Amino acid sequence: MKSQGRSSRTFTGAKVHSSRSKRKFELAREPAEPHVHETKRKNITTRGGNRKVRLLQCNVVNVTDSAGKTQATTIESVIDNTANEHYIRRNILSKGSVIKTALGDAKVTSRPGQDGVVNAVLL
Repeated sequence: MKSQGRSSRTFTGAKVHSSRSKRKFELAREPAEPHVHETKRKNITTRGGNRKVRLLQCNVVNVTDSAGKTQATTIESVIDNTANEHYIRRNILSKGSVIKTALGDAKVTSRPGQDGVVNAVLL
């Protein structure tokens, strides 16, 4: 299980002897890694009874041009992704990835795995 709790080692590498075990609120979820396909979303309940909309797959993007005009268009493929070079081959959408759309190349500005929508600006 992934944990977001404190590390068991200090920055020098010495062991920290914990006085307790992991707690449920310290556990992390697996990343959504949304990819280009027919749109599919999933609601996740978060701490405090709030919710996040996880985008599992999507083929529609809201693209904004330099004039400030926004329109929805289809995603063809992922061209570049600085987060992980293997995301390009797998067509995974993340913030900062460059996608090929019907209007031209665009850079994703939203966080699709956490926002549930893909927003981008035209390059």
